[in-house]
This record gives sequence, structure tokens and C-alpha cells, in this order.
Amino acid sequence: MNSSLPWPTEAPAIPLLSVRPVLDRISSLARTHEQDVTFVPGFATHEEELAADPPPALEQVLDELGGIELCGHPVLNLLVEDRTDVGPYTLLGPATTFYPLYETPEAAVVLTIDDDGAPGAIYGIGEDLALQLAAADLPSYLERFADALEVSLATLGEAPEEGEARTELAEQLMDEHLFAAFLGDAEEAGDDDAAAGPDTGGAVAAAGTTAVPVQDPSTAGLIDLPEGTLAVADLRAAPLGARVELIDADVPGDPLDLHVAWRERGRVVALLSA
Repeated sequence: MNSSLPWPTEAPAIPLLSVRPVLDRISSLARTHEQDVTFVPGFATHEEELAADPPPALEQVLDELGGIELCGHPVLNLLVEDRTDVGPYTLLGPATTFYPLYETPEAAVVLTIDDDGAPGAIYGIGEDLALQLAAADLPSYLERFADALEVSLATLGEAPEEGEARTELAEQLMDEHLFAAFLGDAEEAGDDDAAAGPDTGGAVAAAGTTAVPVQDPSTAGLIDLPEGTLAVADLRAAPLGARVELIDADVPGDPLDLHVAWRERGRVVALLSA
């Protein structure tokens, strides 16, 4: 794989065996719905060098799968070529601390990358820059993605729409069955007072959204936080869909001057000054 970014390399790659069933499922959906699904191949089947620069820990996954387009609309992109630090990425840290899986001008789904290069939790980032927990890890997210893709394709299979109307319907279906659960704004998220439940891997979160507080690090009871941490949110026991309002953190200065650092495979979110 191309590697121009200084990715940390201590962590082992995600074993292909752990994701083989879901990769086969996604591939099967693409083959049986060729009218609507474009399967973007991974590194192993590309003869030319790709410009994408993914984390080394994804190497085995990316040999098999590069992404999925639904009716011409990218809904999963594992071979990101152009990285940016604006829009939904405004509060994130260096490019080597996260990897986008899906993005629009206002929102993104990102895979967290620890200091040792290990991929961790996956978050949705909406227009308000809040983080919402989408999956515990990449295999879980791929399962959740495959579920949404299968349901969306079932509806598309009965839909008469063609052309642009079909593309719009596909986007609406994936929003309904996947992205709306972790890319909506605070009003769309529902009742923030819903009780927290156990982490269920790739399962859909229960109705209502758990708000995870941003705390003073001196009272959070956490160790190994980055030097200069101003505030921290602990999502280690949070359910899917749990939400962290980064902009509302009670810290000095302009909140847009902050940036995020991860601990505990992305389940601890530290806010630092830029």
C-alpha cells in the first residue's frame, strides 16, 4: 500500500479471517444487485498504484474491498485519496489519528486510530461537530453497513424510479437505515436522557440517545490522558449512538481551536488546545 503519511505501525493488521464473512456478504449483495451496486475492488486487484493512503492495520481488509457505491453514490469508501482538516474534521487531530469511511460536505464517519496504529471505535460527526458512536470497531461497522445495504436494496428492488430519482431514493434509504442514527443533529438525536445500555457491537442503538458528559480530567478518574488535556469524555461503557457535544465543553478559549485525541481504542475522547 502507498504510505506517505507517517502512520504508526506497532499495531497488527485486522485479521482477514475476522471480516471474511461480512466481506463475502457485501460482495454477494453487489453481485446480485449489479444494477444498483458498484463494488470498488481493493488493492489486491488494482494493477496501478492507488493514491489512497490508509492505515497499515487495514491492509488485509483493503486488499479485498475498496468501497461500495449505491446507484452511483459512495456509501462506503475505504480508499480515501484526498484528506482534509475542515468541515466535519475541524476538531479532529492529525490525519494519522483517524480515517474517513464516508463523508459529505457537512458530515463524516471516521475510524479512530490509536497512537500505536490500532483501529478502534467508529464515530459519526454531524454538522454540529458532535461525535456519535457508530460502532465499536471496523468489523462491527461493516456488519451494520451490510444490514443497511441489504434492507435498502430490498426496497430499491421494488422501486420503479430510474436515473437521478433512483439515486436520491438510494441516498434516502441509506440515511434511514444507517447514517441518520449517528449523523443527525441534537434535535434529531432524540431524548438525551435515555438510559445507557450495554455495548452491542454492530447492533442498532435503542430509541433515544445517551449524552456522554465532557468532564474535567481531574475528576474523571482516568489515567494515561494526553498532556494538556482540558476535558475528557468516557465512552467505554456507552451504548451505540451515544453522543458527545464537543462544542459545549466548558473550557477556556474558542472551542473551534480545540482538537481531539483518542485513548482506549477511541472510547475515551480527550480535548486539547490546538
